[in-house]
Amino acid sequence: MGHIREYYERIVKLKDNEWEFIASHFDRKVFAKNEIITRQGQTESHLSFIETGIVRFYIPNEENELTFNFCFDKEFTCAYHSFLTQTPSEYELQALTESIAWQISYSDLQKVYAQTTAGNYLGRLISEKLFLQKSKRELSLLKHTAKERYLNLFNEQPDILKYIPLKYVASYIGITPQALSRIRRQIA
Repeated sequence: MGHIREYYERIVKLKDNEWEFIASHFDRKVFAKNEIITRQGQTESHLSFIETGIVRFYIPNEENELTFNFCFDKEFTCAYHSFLTQTPSEYELQALTESIAWQISYSDLQKVYAQTTAGNYLGRLISEKLFLQKSKRELSLLKHTAKERYLNLFNEQPDILKYIPLKYVASYIGITPQALSRIRRQIA
C-alpha cells in the first residue's frame, strides 16, 4: 500500500487519518500472467493500482485483436468508461505478466470522494491525466505516420518497446506486424 500513498503524495500531502480511510477501502489482488482482469461485456467494478506488472487493453477479435493501451507499475488502471458509467466494457484488460494490484470498488471510491478532500482532489487529477493521455494518443494516430509513432515510443514510452511483444506494439501504433518489421529494418 505504500506505493499508492507515494503516488498520491507526489500530488498532495495526505493527513494520516485521510490516508487510513482511503487505504481501508483497497484490497490486494494477484493476477497470473495472461489472466483476463476485465472481460468484454463485463461491467468494470474496480479501479486498480498496479503495484507490479503490465496490463494490456485490447478489443478481442478472432482475426486480429486491437491493442490500444498498456499500464505499467505504479499506475492506476481499469476499463475506465465502463467504470465511470457502470455499463458493460467494450474491451478487455489482460495481465501480460504476473501483476499485483490494489483494488477499490466503485462504491467505495464514491465514499472516498465524498468523505475526503484529498481523495476527491486526487480523483479529479487522475481523471484529467487519463483524458490527456487519451487525447494525445488520438492526435498521434491522426497526425503522425506509423514510422513517426514508432520512433516516438523510444522517447515517450520506452517501456513499451522493452517489455511488450512486437505484435502488440504493432497493433498499438495501428499497423500490422509485417509493416512494423519493415519500419524496424529501415531504422536499423
